[in-house]
Amino acid sequence: MTITISSAFDAGNIRVVEERGDTIDLELVKDHMSDFHQWFNFRLAGAGGREVTLRIINCGNSAYPDGWPDYKACVSLDREDWTRIAGTSYADGILTIRFVPETDLVWIAYFAPYSMERHHDLISTVAALPGVDYRSLGKSLDGQDIDCLSIGEGDCTVWLYARQHPGETMAEWWMEGALEKLTDPDDPIARVLRRDCTFHVVPNMNPDGSRRGHLRTNAVGVNLNREWHAPSADKSPEVLYVRGAMDQSPPDFAMDIHGDEAIPANFLAGFEGIPSITERQSRLFHLFSETLERVSPDFQTRKGYEVARPGEANMSMSTTQLAERFGCVSMTLEMPFKDNFDLPDDVYGWSPERSKYLAGACLDTLHAILPELKKAKAERAHSEKVDA
Repeated sequence: MTITISSAFDAGNIRVVEERGDTIDLELVKDHMSDFHQWFNFRLAGAGGREVTLRIINCGNSAYPDGWPDYKACVSLDREDWTRIAGTSYADGILTIRFVPETDLVWIAYFAPYSMERHHDLISTVAALPGVDYRSLGKSLDGQDIDCLSIGEGDCTVWLYARQHPGETMAEWWMEGALEKLTDPDDPIARVLRRDCTFHVVPNMNPDGSRRGHLRTNAVGVNLNREWHAPSADKSPEVLYVRGAMDQSPPDFAMDIHGDEAIPANFLAGFEGIPSITERQSRLFHLFSETLERVSPDFQTRKGYEVARPGEANMSMSTTQLAERFGCVSMTLEMPFKDNFDLPDDVYGWSPERSKYLAGACLDTLHAILPELKKAKAERAHSEKVDA
């Protein structure tokens, strides 16, 4: 049977360069109007039962080449269960995927995809639940809705948002886990969180990039997480609408959910270096981080990004912009494309299921620090009143 490869579907990305029997050379396709490329998602047909060698030949000049060493590609027979391909290796700028497909039709991806069709299923399911309000914050450049779900009735305002970078699909798997927990009528922690907090949840900030199979940008090649200082209707309406909604309901606590290509661990990035950082903000950030490390064996604080020096924060990013703009506690959660090397899983690596469990741990942690968050909110309100 002739081998065929295709990616002409929601979130697909690959280009066939050359076929030589059971060896096929492929290329990652760049984001539209951008040089970013790293995400791949395609289907392989006609190779069941025989060894194939897939060579992605332009990985050496991809967005994050440090992401390829020790990385294992994902494969699925049914697009539900995704396992890792042990015969994945990287050398001389080429990612080689060598394996024997179990059936004549398999799906291969950088990480388990989260398609826009699944996104619509998630939004529809959660929006229909009691106590959940839905609204569209606005339209993307391709005309897709920026979906927002609101849950709870408390005084503490919490914003959770994900997939500014569309190829970081573990972020929306995390969101699915967070929404499942938050809407569970029997979960005692969720009950307290709904009573004391109001959550505004944006599971996918970049629907255009998601559908187009982009790694990092929207429909016109713009990295949304570098637009928060000055979003525009023609380049970054997604940020413009979300930040505008935040202006109407200012966050006390905000989490931006991402994935990291190179670092094999889960970690947080904060807002150190913003001009008006306070001891109160720093204390709450570190309290959350230290508590999460105790709650979840999948989280750690040893590995992460370099901390900005005082006054040198990148204010175009959401976490720093929100901390400065609202005086809130904000953070970026990063999850690995590879695996959590501190607690590895040879079959699944870091996975959708583990992303969802980590979401639950993050909400458990938020509950644990809730008294301190309320206290900080009251202190900030008092300070603002005195200053006025």
